[in-house]
Amino acid sequence: MMQVTRIPMRRLLTEREAATELSLSIRTLQQWRVRGVGPSFLKLGRAVRYDADTLEAWLADQSRTNTVA
Repeated sequence: MMQVTRIPMRRLLTEREAATELSLSIRTLQQWRVRGVGPSFLKLGRAVRYDADTLEAWLADQSRTNTVA
């Protein structure tokens, strides 16, 4: 019998879930997507999804010690 290796699925968040996780409005995420800023996202047909691990990494990368760049 052939053994099937199961690949863990990535946890994908809806636009609303991602906005909630970041304490932002959905509209802010939408504007960031249009401008090409903010966390990366996936487009599955018309659905927008955010990978939970990618979102966490992006958030950690936003840490700053001053307001310059």
